[in-house]
This record gives sequence, structure tokens and C-alpha cells, in this order.
Amino acid sequence: MERFMEAPGVVFRVGDIPITETMFVGWLVMLFILGLGAIIRRTLDERPRGIQTYAEIAVNGFHAVVSDTMGADKVGFLSFVGALILFVFISNILGVAGVRPPTSDVNITMGMAILTFLMTQFYRAKAKGILGYFKDFGQPIALLFPLNIISELAAPISLGMRLFGNILGGTIIVALIYDVFPVAIPIPFHLYFDLFVGAVQTYIFAMLTMVYVKMAME
Repeated sequence: MERFMEAPGVVFRVGDIPITETMFVGWLVMLFILGLGAIIRRTLDERPRGIQTYAEIAVNGFHAVVSDTMGADKVGFLSFVGALILFVFISNILGVAGVRPPTSDVNITMGMAILTFLMTQFYRAKAKGILGYFKDFGQPIALLFPLNIISELAAPISLGMRLFGNILGGTIIVALIYDVFPVAIPIPFHLYFDLFVGAVQTYIFAMLTMVYVKMAME
């Protein structure tokens, strides 16, 4: 339990740059997703079977989520949203295997939140132009310009901290339960905090990301 209360340990260093446990595990998750995608691509067939069947079900599900949330004209975000969902979900549930989830590190979650923030600003400027971009912060009246700026900056902080807090909190609670009860008793708590909460937080993070980008483009 104590190691979850502390900052992630350093696995190795690249020069003066420390590579922490959560960064390393996050890279492994990304490599897993890339490797899985490469395997599926090599086995594509006109008649889906095996892993391709599940992949197509997942892609269709991601397509429906993006289309319903952002609109049919924005399905181009499917690749980004799909990759985001896979990374966040797999990272969230690693606690089941006794591994510290990458999303229990505020640096990881805030990094993703900042990426969402930058995407939001980019597509707002692209959709409305530079003049319209700044004018948008003065709606409905110019006096609200400072408050709208603060609100915009608060969005990624809320997005990243929500995911971090829920995953780290669940990890600590399960660790505390293991310290008090025998091994078998905490299993239902694993199912709740690592799987259920992990899935819910993945959904929330992805949905908010899509909503922020969509609103910026309107």
C-alpha cells in the first residue's frame, strides 16, 4: 500500500531524464495497442473471423460513439478517440494485475488533458479563424472575456484531475483492504474499483474530450 501513497518510482534514466514506473508501463500499453493493431491488420480478411471479429465490433462501437456524440461529419476523429479509449481503459484496469496504473499518475492524466486542450484550441481557431477565435471568448458580452479564459483553462485541469483522482483513490482503497483482510475478500473490490470504475472513467474522459472538441468547432 505504501508505494501507492508515494510518487511513482524511477525505473531507469535516459541521461538526466527519469523514466518512472507509470511512464514505463504507459509505453508498454501503447506498444501493446500498436502490436495488436499490426497483428489484426496482417490477418484482415473479407470474412471476419477470430480476433478480426472482435476488432470490427470495437471499431463499430467507437464509430457509433463518435457519430452520436460529435456528429456524422466528425467521424474523422474516430482513430484518435478509439486510441484514447483503448489506452485509458487498459491503463485503468492494470490494478487487477497488481501493476500501478499509468492513469494513477497525475503527469500522465494531465498530459492527456493538455493534449485535449491543445486540440480544442486548434480546431476552434481552424473553424472560426484567428479573429473569431478571440471573439468567441467575449461571448455573450465582452466583460466575460477574463472569466471565459479562466473557464477554458480550468477544463483540462478538471479533466485530468478527475481521472487521476478516481483511479489513484480506487488503487489506494483496494491496497488498504488487502492490508486488513485475507486475499479472497478484496476480489469483489477489485472488480468494482479496477474494472467498473476504470470503465466508467474511460467513458467520461472520452466523452468530455469529444464534447470539448465539438463545442470548440461550433
